[in-house]
Amino acid sequence: MGADPSLSGDGKVKFDEKQKWSTSTSHIVYHFGTSGLAVAMATAITHPLDVLKVRLQMQLVGQRGPLTGMGQLFVQLLKKEGPKSLYLGLTPALTRSVLYGGLRLGLYEPSKNVCDWAFGSTNILLKIASGAFAGATATALTNPTEVLKVRLQMNSTLRQAGPIAEMRRLISEEGITALWKGVGPAMARAAALTASQLATYDESKRILMTRTPLEEGFHLHLISSTAAGIVSTFITAPVDMVKTRLMLQQESIKTGSYKNGFHCAYRVARTEGPRALYKGGFAVFARLGPQSAITFILCEKLRKLAGLDAI
Repeated sequence: MGADPSLSGDGKVKFDEKQKWSTSTSHIVYHFGTSGLAVAMATAITHPLDVLKVRLQMQLVGQRGPLTGMGQLFVQLLKKEGPKSLYLGLTPALTRSVLYGGLRLGLYEPSKNVCDWAFGSTNILLKIASGAFAGATATALTNPTEVLKVRLQMNSTLRQAGPIAEMRRLISEEGITALWKGVGPAMARAAALTASQLATYDESKRILMTRTPLEEGFHLHLISSTAAGIVSTFITAPVDMVKTRLMLQQESIKTGSYKNGFHCAYRVARTEGPRALYKGGFAVFARLGPQSAITFILCEKLRKLAGLDAI
């Protein structure tokens, strides 16, 4: 009896390729669902740091001067607005996490597969390109939830009304396009974040598994995700600050309108000094570092439980 041609030579390559691209509805749901759930859980844990980051970034708008540190701001916030202020904007933050997180992490692997098919490789540059595409696409689709989140984080009086009422007010006063304020810098930040975070995590895992005794598991995921958090913070902190300023232009109206992200960065550097681009930088890392670790460790665990391959 002759050998099955699908199991040898070119036939096996075609079979593997077909298997790689074929998928089921349940696989898609698990793939995006595990990503969204992991990001949402990480967001719930680190949300107070996100509130502090936004407040730090909005200090001394259009002015130079000494900045309040994260610890001092934390104490002031508790005294003036109470413990609940640390969870301002949590509802849109969690909504965004499920949607944005699911898309951002979920699109990375298919993007890598497309690069592998198109170029026959998934080197570090193609991993960066895959991450940038996934991040930018996810943000373009979910920007309204980010706008609502930062608006609620800056104004504790909006807590009673909630995100739906704030969305209605925003549309009636500023038009529906206000929900996409800052979408350019937000896409740039998400592209930079996802590219640096996922490419660093992916490449760190590959190097560690190749050159050390580490295998798939908690320690490998912890070390790789910590490296990803450090690299992504350094790259994205200035873009994150610009994105926040654009989304909160009503809060900083005395400085005049920013025309776009580049104009905002130029105005901030000129009027507040170049270091102002890293306002809230420590808070960005204090949030992004733990969030990266929690997200990747949970995501890898959830993917294993769902029967999916590791990232």
